[in-house]
Amino acid sequence: MGTRAWALLLVLCGTIFLEGADIAMMAVAIPSIRSDLGLATDTAAWVMSAYVLGYAGFTLLGGRAADLLGRRRMFLLWLTVFLTFSGLGGFATEGWMLIVARFVTGVSAAFMTPAALSLITTSYEEGPQREKALLVFAGTGAGGFSLGLVIGGLLTSLGWRWVFFAPVLLAGALLVAAVRLIPRQSVSRSGLRGFDLPGTITIAGAMLLAAYTVVRLEHGLDGWPLTTASALTALLFAVVFVAVERRCASPLVRLGILRTGSVVRADLGALLFVGAFFGFQFVVTLYLQELRGWSSLQTAIALVIMGCDAVLAPTLTPRLVARFGNARVIVGGFVLAVAAYGLFLPVGMDWPYLAMLPTLFVAGTAFALAYGPLTIAATDGVADAEQGLAGGLLHTASQFGSAIGISAVTAVYGLAAGESSGSGPEERLSAFRTALTVPVVMVVLGLLISLLSVRAVRRASQVSSANASQTSANPAQRSGGMASWK
Repeated sequence: MGTRAWALLLVLCGTIFLEGADIAMMAVAIPSIRSDLGLATDTAAWVMSAYVLGYAGFTLLGGRAADLLGRRRMFLLWLTVFLTFSGLGGFATEGWMLIVARFVTGVSAAFMTPAALSLITTSYEEGPQREKALLVFAGTGAGGFSLGLVIGGLLTSLGWRWVFFAPVLLAGALLVAAVRLIPRQSVSRSGLRGFDLPGTITIAGAMLLAAYTVVRLEHGLDGWPLTTASALTALLFAVVFVAVERRCASPLVRLGILRTGSVVRADLGALLFVGAFFGFQFVVTLYLQELRGWSSLQTAIALVIMGCDAVLAPTLTPRLVARFGNARVIVGGFVLAVAAYGLFLPVGMDWPYLAMLPTLFVAGTAFALAYGPLTIAATDGVADAEQGLAGGLLHTASQFGSAIGISAVTAVYGLAAGESSGSGPEERLSAFRTALTVPVVMVVLGLLISLLSVRAVRRASQVSSANASQTSANPAQRSGGMASWK
C-alpha cells in the first residue's frame, strides 16, 4: 500500500481505537463520577447502559445508511456528533445529562463504525491488501479498549471530566484528516428517494428493545415482568420488520444475506467470542478490585497485557491466515480462548500476578487470532453495495455479544452469591468462579460453530477440485463443446 492508503487506514483505525478507548475509560471512571455527582446506583448503571443501547440499537441501521446515503458522508457526520456529545458529557452536572450524552455518543458510534469498516472493504483491493487492513483495524479496536483502561485510570486521577474531553481532541484530529483523505463518493438519488422508512422504524425499535432486554438481564429476577414485556415487544417488532422487508421494493436489509452461511457463522462467532472476552474481563476486574482490593489504576495496568492483540493482529495473524486459511485461524483463536478462561477457573484468594499473567496473555492472543479473521469472514464475498450492511451486522453481533456476556456473568454471580450461606471472602470467591463458567461456555459454543466453518471450507474445496478434475478429464467441456460438435 502507498503512503496515502496507509494514512487513510490510520484515520479509519483511529476511530475504532477511539470507540474502544471511550468504553474502557468510562468503565474506569464511573465510580468517581458516581461519587462526585452523588448518583444513585441505578443512575450510574444507566450511564454505562445508555451507550450500549444507542450502539447496539442503531448499528444495523448505521451500516445500511452508509451504503445508501454515502459512506464518507455518514462517517464525517457521525464523527462530528461523537465529538460534540463527548465534549458535552464533560460539562454534565446531573445524571440525566450524562445518560443523554452517552446515549447519543453510542448512536453516533453505531453509524460511524460500520461506515469506517465499509470504507476499508471498498477502498482496499480484495485479497491480501484488504485482509491486512481489516486485521489492523480489528487489532486497533481491541488495543484501544485495553490501553483505554490505563489511560482512563490516569485521566480519572486528574479529574473524571477529562475522560470526556480527551476523546474530543483525538476525534477533532481524525475529523480534519478524514476530510482530506476520504475520497468523495457519488450517492444515487434513487437510493435516497427509495429509503425504507417503515423498515428503519421497525428495525430500530426491535434492536433498541432487544438491547434493553439484554441490559435488564443484569438485574436477575428483579423486575422480570418488564424484562419479559420488552423481549416480547422486540420480537413483535422483528416479525413486523421481516414482513415489511419482504414486501418492500428497496428493502433496508436484503433478507437473503441472512441465508449466507459464512456471514451468519462469522456473526455468531463474533457474538460469542466478544461476549466471552468482555464477560471474562468484567469478572476479573471485579475479582481484583472487590475481592483483592486493588485500585482501578492497578487493575488497569494488570490487564493491559491483554492488549498484546494490538501488536499480534497486524503482524502474526496475517501470516497465519496466509498459511492456514481464515477458518483454521479462527478455530485456533477459540481453542486458545477456551484454554485461557479455563485456566482461570480455579483462581485462588491470594494468587500472585505472575499466576494470572499466562491466562491474560493467552486471552489477548486469542483475540488477535479470532476477531480479525472473523471480521474478514463476515464481509468476504459480499457485494460492495452491501458492505455497510455486512459491517452493521458484524458490529451489531459484537455489541450484543458484549452486552450479553457482561449481563450473563453479572446475573450468574448475583445468583451464586445469593445462594451462598454467607457473604465472606470464600463465598464471594466461589461466586466469581461460578460466573467464570459463562465465558468458558460461550467460547466452547463458538468453537463448535467455527469447526462448522472449517468443514464448509473443506467441502467447498473438494467440490471445486472435483469440478476442475472433471473439466480437465472431459475434452468436450474443456473446449466448450467443440469436440462433441465435431
